[in-house]
Amino acid sequence: MIFLIDYDRIVGKIRLIERFLDNEREKAELLRLELERKGLADAEIVLLEADDEATVRKTHARYFNTATELLRAE
Repeated sequence: MIFLIDYDRIVGKIRLIERFLDNEREKAELLRLELERKGLADAEIVLLEADDEATVRKTHARYFNTATELLRAE
């Protein structure tokens, strides 16, 4: 599965998360490019691959948790 995340670096929150099947990579990449063209300076737009969302939440916790939550997890 492919996950597209549009993360607001200033606020520290996900603005958008979209899920795509593995065979929808081109669709995911086109959406990523569309979001990047909007040119929001605070945006961090990534495509991540994982078996499920639980894995993405674990491997890329900074997108899903506050700084305080991340520090507590250490």
